[in-house]
Amino acid sequence: MSRLSLDQTQLKETFKKAILELFYENKEEFSALLVEIREDIALSKAIEEGEQTELVDRDSIFAILDQES
Repeated sequence: MSRLSLDQTQLKETFKKAILELFYENKEEFSALLVEIREDIALSKAIEEGEQTELVDRDSIFAILDQES
């Protein structure tokens, strides 16, 4: 069995090509994944912001919602 020898630069280029090929062949899946990641980040930031604000009781929230209806 023969051995294949790649230096670090060749290995890096091979991985880049393989990853790009995966992206091109699965554009829709990767696009959906990126959208989901962005949504998760936004939700995480909203939760962090919410943890830093003062608490509001349930009745106050529903009173505001009722005003908008």
